[in-house]
Order: sequence, then structure tokens, then C-alpha cells
Amino acid sequence: LFSIEYTSNILNISAATPYGLYFGKLGVFFTRRIGWHEFRKPVNLVFKISGAFWRIMEINSEGIPMLKIRVLAKILPAALLIMIFQVSFGQEIPQKEESMTASEYLKAGDDLFKARDYEKARESYLKALETSSLAGLVSERVEALSQIARTYLIAGDKEQTRTWLNKAQDVARPENPLGWSRYLGVKGRLAWQDNNLAEATATFMEMYDYCHARNFSERAIDAAHMVAITGNPDQQIEWGKKGIAEAETGKITSWLGPLWNNLGYTYESLERYGEAVEAYREAREYHGQYGDERNRLVADWALGHAFRLKGDIDSAEIWIKPLPAWCEKIGETEFLGWSHKELGEIALVRGLKDSARNHFSLALTQMEKCGMADWDPQGWAELKARVSDSTGAGEK
Repeated sequence: LFSIEYTSNILNISAATPYGLYFGKLGVFFTRRIGWHEFRKPVNLVFKISGAFWRIMEINSEGIPMLKIRVLAKILPAALLIMIFQVSFGQEIPQKEESMTASEYLKAGDDLFKARDYEKARESYLKALETSSLAGLVSERVEALSQIARTYLIAGDKEQTRTWLNKAQDVARPENPLGWSRYLGVKGRLAWQDNNLAEATATFMEMYDYCHARNFSERAIDAAHMVAITGNPDQQIEWGKKGIAEAETGKITSWLGPLWNNLGYTYESLERYGEAVEAYREAREYHGQYGDERNRLVADWALGHAFRLKGDIDSAEIWIKPLPAWCEKIGETEFLGWSHKELGEIALVRGLKDSARNHFSLALTQMEKCGMADWDPQGWAELKARVSDSTGAGEK
């Protein structure tokens, strides 16, 4: 309101020069105080008005008729009022994220990453990088660089992963705990994807010791979880249990589903089927508490699968038989295929060859839809063979 009143007063003077000066200064005010990018249109308008008055002054070096000034004096305050209204209400209000800190951008990126929205997560991490770089925050900068690299790794772009991880390596130091631990996590994952399991395992062990000593419980759990994937069978069991103990001690129970599931898979691969059943049973309990519907479905499938491998066909059928209808209800293609394969194996053990062949055919149809031939060509060939020759004992 003060600006409008002041403008109305100065517009009543007779010379054109003060008009140009005033609107020029007003344009500078909008540019410096409010921000050019937020209000491009109003700022441009202000400078155009300023330029118009300067042109009047140049063309009419001896002054312009008072009548014109008086007319302008009545019109331009209204125009200015409209312009201020546009600035205040007509422009999109800047979002809160514009004033977010680097740590807040990292947290937003992590939430998006957990939701598997990796492109938007990368955008948030890039903003964290920009903000931390301007503020001179080394640890946050390393975290941002590392997580940008991880978004490229999960997309399968190892070249970009290395580029961004090298940038993180250049500034990562152990004296910056949050940044250093993030860097180790992505470094280990890249080695894992390169199938350099020894390097990956050593990196994750280092990460675990570093995080455990600093009470970074969730990152320590993540490190143990990864050793349980990349290590040898004995290490997988040892570190699977270590991750479970860390999660229980730190009361981060949302991790217990994946940890028990991985331990069950390790036991299964070692043909320790009784222990696999118990691990999958634990995983199912925690997936029921924290997982989504697909997690719960997969947990039931894993338990039924382990029962079949153990030789308990009746228990296996109890868990597997309801799954095809559940898969169809939620639109789950892959585990619809796996469920039919399990039912085919159960039928085959019972000597029901026609039923087995039917289930294997249904499994083949579903697995073709989800591209099994590309990501597991050996498994695809075996499944096709089961369709054409449904004889013998049930496969593992």
C-alpha cells in the first residue's frame, strides 16, 4: 500500500525523468529482493515501463504537455496496482522445497528411492548436491554424489555410476561419517554388480564395522545384509544372523522381513530345508507387519516352496494353492507363473501328470509375459522341458 501511495504522488510531477528512474528502481527491487526466476513477467513489465519513460524524455527533450502527464498520473498507478496484484497472487507460489536444506533434500530423495521412484529421487539428490556445495557441507555433498551414483547403478548405467562415484571418492573422508558410510555402501554395490564379490564383501564388512562403532544402526544392518548376499555360504549365514541381531537390538524391525528371507534363501541353497522353512516363517511374520501385499504373497510362496523341498507336500499345497487367485487379484504376473510351477511340481510328485502338465503350461505362459527367457534362459529352457515331459520326481 505504501508503494501505491508513493507512486501516486510521484506520478503527479511534471517531468518524465523521475518516472523512468522510479520504475527502473522498482524493477531492480523485484529482481534482487524477490528473484528474477520467480517473477519474470512482472519484472519485464517494470523495465518496459521504465524504458518507455526514458524514450519519452529523449523524444521530448523540452518536456511534454502537462495534459499527458496528468492522464498518465491517473492510469499508471492502477497499472502498477494490477502488476503488484499479479506478483502477489497471480504467480505460482514457490514450493517449500526451494528453501530446503541439503539434509532435507537427502531425506526427500531417500523416501523417493524407497518408493522406487528413482528418477525423482535423483532430482532431489541433485538439489542436495547443489545446496551442500553452495553451503560448503562436505559430508552432505558426498552423500548426494553417492546416491546419484546409486540411482544410475539401479538403472543399469554403470558408466554414469562410476562417473558420479569417482566424484564422491574425491571428497569422501572417514572423518565425515554420514558421507563416508554412504560412499562405502555404493562402492560395495558397484563391486557386487561387477561380480567382484571379494571386493564387495570386504567393502561391506568395512562399512558394517564403521557404522556399528558409530551407532548408525540402519546402515550397519544394510552392510550386514549385503555381506549375507555377497559372501561365501558360511559368511552369508554368519552375517545374516548378525544383521538380524543388529535390527533387533536397534528395534529397527522393518528390516527383519528381508533379513530372514535372505537367510532362508541361503539355507535353501545349502539344502538345509528345515532351517529354510523356519527362516521363511519368520520372514512371513515381519512381511505381514511391514510389507505390501506383494511382499506378503511372496512370503507365502517362499514358505510353501520350502515345504515342498523339505518333502512336506501337504503343507506345501496348503500355502501354494490359494496363490494363483491372489496373483490374479493384484495383477502379479511373475509369481502367478511361479505358483503354477510349484503346483505342477506337487502334482508331478503325486503322479498327476495331466494336472502337472497343465500347471507347467500356465507357468510358461506367465513367465513368457515377464521375459524369463531374457533374465533366466536356463530356467526358461527347463520350464519348457517340464511342459513337454512331465515325468519323474518333482524338481528342486
